[in-house]
Amino acid sequence: MRQRLGIRGDETMTDKKQGNAFTNNPIVRAIGVQKIVVVIVLIAMILFFSAMSPAFRQYSTLLSIMDYTYYLAFLGIGVTFCLITGGVDLSIGTGMFCYALIGGYLINYVHTPVIVGILATVACGLIAGTINGLIVSKGGHAPFLATLCMMMILRGLGALVTGGASITWPGATAPNGWTRTLFKMDMGGTKVPLGFLWVLILAVVMSIFLNRSRPGRYIIAIGSNKEATRLSGVNVAVYQTLAYIISGLFTGLAALAYSSAFQSMTPGGGGGIELNAIGGAIIGGTSMSGGAGTIAGTILGVFIMSVLQTGLPLIGIQANFQQIIIGIVLIVAVYIDVLKNKKLA
Repeated sequence: MRQRLGIRGDETMTDKKQGNAFTNNPIVRAIGVQKIVVVIVLIAMILFFSAMSPAFRQYSTLLSIMDYTYYLAFLGIGVTFCLITGGVDLSIGTGMFCYALIGGYLINYVHTPVIVGILATVACGLIAGTINGLIVSKGGHAPFLATLCMMMILRGLGALVTGGASITWPGATAPNGWTRTLFKMDMGGTKVPLGFLWVLILAVVMSIFLNRSRPGRYIIAIGSNKEATRLSGVNVAVYQTLAYIISGLFTGLAALAYSSAFQSMTPGGGGGIELNAIGGAIIGGTSMSGGAGTIAGTILGVFIMSVLQTGLPLIGIQANFQQIIIGIVLIVAVYIDVLKNKKLA
């Protein structure tokens, strides 16, 4: 099946012959060289920021990193499926804000139960993801252009629904503020990052889905060789659309994580967040050309982005320079991906 569908494997005989003692080690090959490198870089970054800033070593900083990680991880997991098909979803950043605004508006102004706001938030993500998938798979539009247009639509939609007003979900002390405890629980005055557990559970579930289920393997096959997959009798449009539906679903979950971690959301916000999520996926080994990627790698890459976003301000790096540094990191990650694709070609 792997050869018939043109699925790119992690190990080939050619790679094995060209490797060295480290890369040919069974444990290294099982984990993946890039994941090991990312873990080493992540540890080095944590040690560096800890040495440079005492504030980085505080427990409150860990909570701040986790706040960033929750929503970036959900966005990263979802967009990984799109990237693996050879596509992309640029609407996830503004989409996250739009869905959270709509859910918060229903709770604050329509006075619906909180659970209705939660379901509406996730439903909005599913609807937008389905539309993206159909435009790409059935309409034949380039994923970049289709999701860019959706990004613009969602940016305007959030402002339209709320009348341009910022929205705040119920606070932790409010009678209906239990949503915030889903990601950060107060235990005896100590904040516990409960959301980390949700990230791990969903990462494991989606990793199994991607690598062990038939739909997951078809999604990988589409990115490896779309035409060969179609000729093998696979309904490419269905599984390509499914990738964007998954992205929409996890964008809705990211909206819940964001609304639980931060005080308010402003219409038109979220621009640029998609680049951090996509960058995390690429750093973790997901190929821009499709056909290769892992959920575990994406989670590691997202932690890199979260640590950078939290650590750079603490060592006195100004906002403009922070963007430059993050941009350089992404350029290096993309360059590594390009070199890897040339090696496999």
